[in-house]
Amino acid sequence: MKSLIRMRMSSHDAHYGGNLVDGAKMLQLFGDVATELLIINDGDEGLFCAYDNVEFLAPVYAGDYIEAVGEITKIGNTSRKMTFEARKVIAPRADISPSAADVLAEPIVVCRASGTCVVPKECQRN
Repeated sequence: MKSLIRMRMSSHDAHYGGNLVDGAKMLQLFGDVATELLIINDGDEGLFCAYDNVEFLAPVYAGDYIEAVGEITKIGNTSRKMTFEARKVIAPRADISPSAADVLAEPIVVCRASGTCVVPKECQRN
C-alpha cells in the first residue's frame, strides 16, 4: 500500500537565506502521507511514534514541487513500519524569468526516512 502527495514549496516555507526550505517541511509531508496510509489501512489517523532514520540528500527551495511518497512495509499488532521518500519534480528557473519552471527529466531525491506509527487496537476499524 502506497500514498503520494505533491506540493509546491512556497516562500512561506523558506526558512533560511536563499529561499532554502527547512528540512522539517519534508518530515511534515511524510507525516501527512503516514496519516493517509493509516486511514486507508486502519480507518484511523493513528499516531507517529518515531523516525528511526532520516537522510536529507539535496536542498529544497521555495518554488520547488515536491512529491512525497510512503508505504507501509510491516504491520504489527498495533504498529505500522513505514518508509518515505521526497523527490523534487519541478524546479523554478528564475534565471529565465520570475515565473519560469522546468519539469525535471529525472526527479531529485531530497529526503528519505523510515519510522513507526501506532494505531491502538480499539481504534482499528479495518
